[in-house]
Amino acid sequence: MKKNLRIVSAAAAALLAVAPVAASAVSVNAADSTATTTAKATDYTNINLGGATVSNNENQVDVTPALTLNGAKGNIKASLTGSITASFGGKSFTANLTGADQNNVTINGNAAKDELANVNAGDTVTVSVANVGFNFGSENKGKKVTFKSSNSNVTFASSNSNAQVSADGKTVTATLDQNGTVSGLTVVTTLNALDTTNTNNVVFYNIATGQPVNSGDAMVLADYNNQLNTAKLVSTIKSNFVAVQRTSTDLSANQNGAQNQNDFISSNGANAKINVEAASNINDQLKAQGITVDPNGNFTAPHSFKVTVKATSDVNGKSKELPVTFTVANVAEPTVASQSKMIMHNAYYYKEDGTTRANNDKAKRYESVTVAMSTKKIGDKNFYEVIKDGKATGMYINADNIDGTKRTLKHNAYVYATSKKRANKVVLKKGEEVTTYGGTYTFKNGKQYYKIGNDTKKTYVKASNF
Repeated sequence: MKKNLRIVSAAAAALLAVAPVAASAVSVNAADSTATTTAKATDYTNINLGGATVSNNENQVDVTPALTLNGAKGNIKASLTGSITASFGGKSFTANLTGADQNNVTINGNAAKDELANVNAGDTVTVSVANVGFNFGSENKGKKVTFKSSNSNVTFASSNSNAQVSADGKTVTATLDQNGTVSGLTVVTTLNALDTTNTNNVVFYNIATGQPVNSGDAMVLADYNNQLNTAKLVSTIKSNFVAVQRTSTDLSANQNGAQNQNDFISSNGANAKINVEAASNINDQLKAQGITVDPNGNFTAPHSFKVTVKATSDVNGKSKELPVTFTVANVAEPTVASQSKMIMHNAYYYKEDGTTRANNDKAKRYESVTVAMSTKKIGDKNFYEVIKDGKATGMYINADNIDGTKRTLKHNAYVYATSKKRANKVVLKKGEEVTTYGGTYTFKNGKQYYKIGNDTKKTYVKASNF
């Protein structure tokens, strides 16, 4: 009997095959995918990586299960759903768990279909997914690959004689067979059975100010070689920010009648019930910013960079991400190449999203402004970032107010200085391409005009001519 395994891939890289999981209660609906394959009961390594080459400098795969265990409470029955993702070379592959085979997923060492009946909200259990396999392609035959997880709760086991599990179970190193595959791996994780009746969200707070935040800033110091280690980043975030969740506790048994008291859990303390982990592999986050990390987690620190962490509640599975911008105090901020430009139309300064005003100041027409050497595409518009003293300011001006936009005339057009007076005797011809600057101006006659000409002269053309 065949079991379907539907996969979702950001690109052909670090692909993962997992065995179908135990019992119909252990299932997840297959997502839309760019590739589909069928996993046989005895073969879980039949997915082709498509040429993800293993090199000596990049032979680690981050294996991260995303499993959700809902505990039984009231009329709600326990269930297990989710997926396992493998990240390699900055790309990732996700395989969804599906219900079918009873022998490949266990809870506390027992078949999931049997043990789920004993799992209640608030219980902590050990879930194992066996027969996990990876296929790197025959071009990688005989190479060694190390599997690890950015999730601290994950360990590995193996029934494969070509795989060596570390003493603490945190990594497993396998020699790929002649087909470039490895199978027989087991992914083990600790899960808390969630209370689906609790709907409270997780909130991050700045520890120093006591205020809720959606983003944050942190300062670190590099060593004398300008090096930082990735292990320091999440711990630094945890020392500056705390994740908190409100819960409701029934104290009626001890309080002379039915009575509810608002209680809180947090990510601090020895028995923290909110886990703060990197939202995705830190190496991948840094790589996306052009920062290379060596196998030991060391990297040359730029003056600033960003890392996002994710806080997840053990109570109800709610989560919250927090992007944190790091400033490396002892690494100088690089000087940004800049140029002077004339503003041709009054303009606002915007933040990096291109829609939120950075302040109440206006960039006035015919003033000079120092901006980056090239524009940045934000949404469907081009913006120049303002540069001050060789440093980026995070303030942007719509490039249309500086460089203008080329438009084609639909009619012959005069050039005006006012609504009644022509600027010159020039007649612009139909089909001619003309550069206009910024939005239109409304003249006293109620008609709309565009400024043309990269100068301070009063030269305008009716908008209706374009």
